[in-house]
Amino acid sequence: MASVKQTETRQGVELTNLDQPLFGGAEASKRDLIDYLEAVADPLLAELRDRPLSVLRVRPGQRPFMQKNLPDYSPDYVRWTPVWSAAGHREIRYPLCNDVRTLLWFGNQRAVEFHPTLMLPRFGEQTDVLGGTVTHLVLDLDPPEGSGFDEVVAVAQLARTALDAAGLASAVKTSGSKGLHVVVPVRDIALPDAAAATRALAARTAALDEKIATTAYLKADRGGRVFVDSTRAGGGSLACAFSPRIRPGTPVSYPVPWSDLNAVSPRDFTIRSVLPLPKDDPWRALLPSPQPVPADVIAEGHEIPIARVVAMHEGKRRKRATES
Repeated sequence: MASVKQTETRQGVELTNLDQPLFGGAEASKRDLIDYLEAVADPLLAELRDRPLSVLRVRPGQRPFMQKNLPDYSPDYVRWTPVWSAAGHREIRYPLCNDVRTLLWFGNQRAVEFHPTLMLPRFGEQTDVLGGTVTHLVLDLDPPEGSGFDEVVAVAQLARTALDAAGLASAVKTSGSKGLHVVVPVRDIALPDAAAATRALAARTAALDEKIATTAYLKADRGGRVFVDSTRAGGGSLACAFSPRIRPGTPVSYPVPWSDLNAVSPRDFTIRSVLPLPKDDPWRALLPSPQPVPADVIAEGHEIPIARVVAMHEGKRRKRATES
């Protein structure tokens, strides 16, 4: 007997195949994803509103894929903004997820991960990767294979120490994978300066204990240490607070008070376990107010080479060395 197609309408969106597994190892169905997105819509939309959005989608039997360009078949109510891609030499229609209907439409498209930019574009003019207002600096802490979460927590505390010394307040959330995101709301800073400040703060963090932390972009150079990634800046995107992740058990990126870091594990936060959310947005409750970045931090960062560029040149040098 042929299987019955599971359909339902919510917020005017037709939802299909709701009882299918979300992905291998998800321990959740597509219905569970939709239920979760609807339940966390208010705080999740606060993270997404008006920000160019990339989503990570997963289809049955296929590998997950990142989608930035809004497909032609998307409904008219899904807003978007044009962003010029210098790398691709083309304009990309980045979606904007500003309401529950759009959020559920993405869920029906099997968009599991939501990666908004760390900047708000200037609407009403040609948008490019350098346009807009930077709203956050982020240190993305990525542990090496086989390490425990306690090592990431230790480096997060180093980051907090470095930020406190610079006069910057911060909040922390799980990445939804194995790492942590240390987030600093900022104001009155241009994108190149934001990227430079992030490099400086990453370097200051790693310098506090180089036995456990590193800013080395190439994995071969990290030596089993936690990577303090400074490349999430401005036009770059990040799995936002409350975003599910395509990982076993479908964990979510979730805010944690600094005082509780030693008592939690990323596996504690899944699309089922975090519901119902507290009445007040738990991420907004932890985030400090936007703050100016000290000039000395920005100046220091401009003296630090961009990690991806250094890694690219070093990779080419090593390749030539092995071929000679």
